[in-house]
Amino acid sequence: MKTTSAVRAMQMVKQFRHNKSHLTQSSHGQVAPNDLAKSSSSLSDSGINSSPPLCVMNSIDFSADGSLLVTASDDESIHLYDQHLGELKETIYSKKYGVDLVRFMGSSSATVVCASKNCWDHTLRLLSLSDNQYLRYFKGHRDSVVSVAVCPKDDLFVSSSLDNTVRWWDPRTHVCQGMMTPSNPILRAPNSAPPKQRLPLAFDPAGLVLALGASEGIHLFDRRNVDLGPFMTFQIELSEGVHWTYAVFDPTGRYLLMSTNTALIVVLDAITGEKLHSLSSFVNGLGRNVEASFSPGGEFILAGSDDGTIHVWETATGEEITVWSGHEQPVQLVRWNPKLQLVASACSNLCLWLPRSTVD
Repeated sequence: MKTTSAVRAMQMVKQFRHNKSHLTQSSHGQVAPNDLAKSSSSLSDSGINSSPPLCVMNSIDFSADGSLLVTASDDESIHLYDQHLGELKETIYSKKYGVDLVRFMGSSSATVVCASKNCWDHTLRLLSLSDNQYLRYFKGHRDSVVSVAVCPKDDLFVSSSLDNTVRWWDPRTHVCQGMMTPSNPILRAPNSAPPKQRLPLAFDPAGLVLALGASEGIHLFDRRNVDLGPFMTFQIELSEGVHWTYAVFDPTGRYLLMSTNTALIVVLDAITGEKLHSLSSFVNGLGRNVEASFSPGGEFILAGSDDGTIHVWETATGEEITVWSGHEQPVQLVRWNPKLQLVASACSNLCLWLPRSTVD
């Protein structure tokens, strides 16, 4: 199968340490695989390893048109990369608040929503990348924000926090549009505070269904009637101490992927809730929030591992088809470009991957 062969043959063509920024470009303004394959040889060991280690990246995201990639790091920086030129386009610092969970707004590649990364402020912010100005502040959460999902249909977005709440936001106003908590709280002693849990969120490709992972199940909400509660809940049994950390639908809306704080990724039928695959051939001994990714057509799933590798599975069968090597540190973040045959992965380095120029 040609597509599978291309995925097997993906190679890392560039590493960014936030001070390197050039990839070759074809005369038509598109990334040229042949040139990129040659350019990878210029990344000598000394050129890659001589720089001091940078802070770990905590989030990455592609714009809807695939032209831009944004990253956020624990050193309070935001970096914007041009995906056609392969260049670092802009660096923005958020020294006062820190930055986490940076996400492009659905209709624009010029604005992102991001969470604070500190212990005293849990405000979400709408940031203009063109002039480095905060356009709006969204206040309400009382603990760290751990998930942000932007609706692909419009610019409405949803956030969840360790305060066990989910809040709905309209970027045109700072006022929270609605709030909900998991429908069945965990059993606890009377008058005790509810235990903190991550509540991963994901919209389906049509922007009509919101998935919410909670300890009592995976809830599906009709975004037009959220006040009616979930229209469906999938019960997936997890071992003690295992909880959901990340959720994502595939681009066709057929599959729902749920990551956990262990070496376990669960793939569900998004319509029936049937558990299709359990992916566990990677390493997650650090309890990382593994952000896995589907390929643009939904045929493949990618996820990083503690040993610096990236594992690739076939979605239909759950079979692992290849493992890519290149990182020197645990890989938490992997994203497949929604429009280009290009993958980004991140630890303290950002790596870009393309198919080899020759595929058997």
